[in-house]
This record gives sequence, C-alpha cells and structure tokens, in this order.
Amino acid sequence: MEDVTSAAAAEGAAASAAPELAVRFQNVKYTYDEEGGAFAVNGVTLDIRAGEFVAVLGRNGSGKSTLAKLVNALLRPTEGKVTVFGMDTSDPKKAFDIRKSAGMVFQNPDNQTVASVVEDDVAFGPENIGVPRKEIGERIAYALDAVGMSEFRHATPSRLSGGQKQRIAIAGVLAILPKIMILDESTAMLDPKGRREVMNVVKKLNREQGMTVILITHFMEEALEAERAVVMHRGEVVMDGTPEEIFARADELETYNLALPRAAYICKQLQRAGMPVADAFNAEELAEAICASLQKG
Repeated sequence: MEDVTSAAAAEGAAASAAPELAVRFQNVKYTYDEEGGAFAVNGVTLDIRAGEFVAVLGRNGSGKSTLAKLVNALLRPTEGKVTVFGMDTSDPKKAFDIRKSAGMVFQNPDNQTVASVVEDDVAFGPENIGVPRKEIGERIAYALDAVGMSEFRHATPSRLSGGQKQRIAIAGVLAILPKIMILDESTAMLDPKGRREVMNVVKKLNREQGMTVILITHFMEEALEAERAVVMHRGEVVMDGTPEEIFARADELETYNLALPRAAYICKQLQRAGMPVADAFNAEELAEAICASLQKG
C-alpha cells in the first residue's frame, strides 16, 4: 500500500487534472427563514480556483459563515447553485464526497474534540469514511506531522493550549485528505501566539501542498496572508481583489464597518498628517516606508 504522503500527492495530482475551479457560486441565495425572510447570502456569484488562498472578510451578520457552510454542504442554497469540483451541493447523494473534498475547521476547538487521546481524535474522520485501519495510522502520522504536533500523539487534548487544540482540529480534517480547507473563524478564540501557530500551518498547507484554503476571519492581519480577499456585507460580495487592493480602499472599507490592519491604519494616519509615506500593510513595510520618508526629508 502506498504511504499516506504518496496518497496525498495522488490527491493533488487528481485535483490538478480536475477542472480549474474548486468552488463556484452561481447567483446563490440562502435564508434561514423557511417562510422567505431576509437572505443571509444574497445573490452571490463567486469562483475560487483550485490551490487558491482566499480570505473572506465581513462584520458579524455579513453572511461569511453562511457562505462557508454552503461550500461544505452543511447548508443548501435556497436559490442558485453551488458546486465543489463540479459536484452540486444540493444533491444529497454528493454530500458525502463534497465533505471529503472540503474539510471544515470551526471556531471553538473544544467543540470539535471527540476523544480523550490526540491520535484517536485525529482518527475519527478517517474511521467514519471507512479508511482501512493500517492506512488510518499512516494518515494520523501524516496529519500530525503537517501541523507540527507529532510529539503530542498520545497527549490528552484537554491539557493542550488553545493554539495546539486548533492545530489538532486541523489535523483531524487533514486526515481525510481534503482538497479544500475551510476555516470558519478558527482563530477567533485564540491568543496572538495561537493565531500565529494556526496561520503558519495554513500557509504551509497552501504553499507546499497546493491545498485550496478558504479563511473566514475578522482579523485583518490574517487576510494579508491570503492571495485574495473577498469582503461581504449584508449577504453580498461587495469587494474582491488582492488584500493590498482591498486595504488601499480604506474609505470604502469604513462604509462596511471594517478596520484596516494596524500597520496600514498607522500609515494612513501619517499620510493624513502630511507625512509622505508609501502605502504599507505590515510592520516591516511601515518601518521601511517611514525610514524612506525621513531620508527624503
């Protein structure tokens, strides 16, 4: 039997041979009110390519978490169509395959823990999709190594830090070998160190394994790690571009009650005060911009 790394490579090869689009939304609407109330997602048309890292931003109630659940077939569109690698999420017969292709990590890692030992927790997903026992062991090793948690294989999840617990949750999803990783506010309950740990894992999966990543977040700094940012407001996609393009439109972001990353905010304040600094989006860029401005002065 091929080892799990080879299996992951085979999955990646299959993904590259498949249609370029990982996810497609076609004029999608969704309401939680069966009697036809307001739409949580309202007329969204959106394509996400295989291997893309997309951050979805928006205030509470903007529809971003509903969007994530529509990808994973946890919700089905009220109107329109969602496809995941060509599979229609409205088809109940495709739900199993869709959830194997699009793994989801939620906000609270404690709510995702199902076992008292880490390796059993990671094994839960593969066991439920019928993976042979020998291969499950290989997948556990692969997933824990990918998130940097191999030394905690026999640990008790409840004794881990928040960041470690969330990395174990990611490992549990990885063990089913998904093509898409959806993180629904997965760092919201973590401290800055925990958030960095999780984001480092996510970036590694995207860049080294070509995994499609959909990151639902309200942390603007996290969006800078993505190659593309989508802003939602009242169920609609209102901005779509690179993070730098989005954050350069500070005044428009304010109309959607979204703040800039801290470094970008400081940069804008310096510009408004008359200091000729170039646009900067992180601390390193800001320091370089200020130094360059002072040297010119």
